Amino acid sequence: MPEQVTRHSFERPNVFTQAQLGWEAWLEPLPIDDLTERHYAGLVDKGRANSPYFRLLVRDPDILGARTRTDNDIFYNEKGGLTRAQRELSAAAASRTNGCLFCASVHSRFASQKSKRPDDVQRLLDDGTSAQQDDPQWRATIDASVALTRTPSEFTAENVRQLRDAGLDDLAIADVIHGAAFFNWANRLMLSLGEPTPPAE
Repeated sequence: MPEQVTRHSFERPNVFTQAQLGWEAWLEPLPIDDLTERHYAGLVDKGRANSPYFRLLVRDPDILGARTRTDNDIFYNEKGGLTRAQRELSAAAASRTNGCLFCASVHSRFASQKSKRPDDVQRLLDDGTSAQQDDPQWRATIDASVALTRTPSEFTAENVRQLRDAGLDDLAIADVIHGAAFFNWANRLMLSLGEPTPPAE
């Protein structure tokens, strides 16, 4: 059973940002020196051993492995469906709605990098998910992601119609749903296991 860690003194971030925040676990992550080949198989990407979040989750390497492969398929498999930028937008909208500063920082930053539209992404962070977005696909993606985030029953045929009217096919619509659903779960996990820390100096 992981032990509770001593919390460090820092000024907790309290605004949504595209800056690269840190994250501190409230339970003791597995030390890097204790990682076995089975743990690394669960991490999938060995570089994730540098993250306290993944070193905490890798205490159950089989579940983490399934989680990571699902994550990778939702966000990196671009054989069809949404662009990477819009997948990240879906995750950012869910994270903004849930109040997960860390996840919102990661996925808004990726959405900005992939879309080359940092101002539109920053508007989502600063003014919320109802902020003006002139691109119909972005508007529909954000609205659908927010509906799923609040409660799945709020996602209705009207959201599907809005996504289709914006030019998204069934595979792209599925990608919106997968991105928002995955980050509804990921946000809640991250919010219950630790807290964001300020960007590194």
